[in-house]
Amino acid sequence: MPLTADDREQFIADNQEAFLYGATQEFGMRDDHFEEDGQIISRETIERSIDGERAQAWRIVLEGRKVGGMVLRIDESGRKGELELLFVSPRAHSRGIGQAAWREVERIHPEVLVWETTTPYFEKRNIHFYVNKLGFHIVEFFCAAHPDPSEADAGGEEEDADGMFRFEKVMGASGSAPGLF
Repeated sequence: MPLTADDREQFIADNQEAFLYGATQEFGMRDDHFEEDGQIISRETIERSIDGERAQAWRIVLEGRKVGGMVLRIDESGRKGELELLFVSPRAHSRGIGQAAWREVERIHPEVLVWETTTPYFEKRNIHFYVNKLGFHIVEFFCAAHPDPSEADAGGEEEDADGMFRFEKVMGASGSAPGLF
């Protein structure tokens, strides 16, 4: 269901909880992966995503309970989409919820030919999910030696200098389609 204004604060808190869970599973409470006081993903990053141009923020609901959320952005042509955020509550992991939510995105946006997303290098669970469950392909690795050009365009520093994988999913294709865009 679409994110409502009265659920915005809880959406942010739930998103931070889910991202924090993944990072603490991998690293414990080491400070060098946190964007702000004790959070892997900052409020500012989430708000920038929710409020972005052409952003679509959604709640994932199961049996009347909000168990996750996502933010999508589809370009002006409608042919290229970006999954900016996707999270499922750690209490609802391993139940196929994220996969079902993504299948619904594909169903309601058949016009999108290529989907893109990123995830930090340490999020093994996310990497498995995108590649093995949803059919995305890793197409790039951003790090200090190869920074994300969209971060430079935004005038900001690389959000995760340790590394971010960029994924693409070409709809209706088993492999990549070089030169499609």
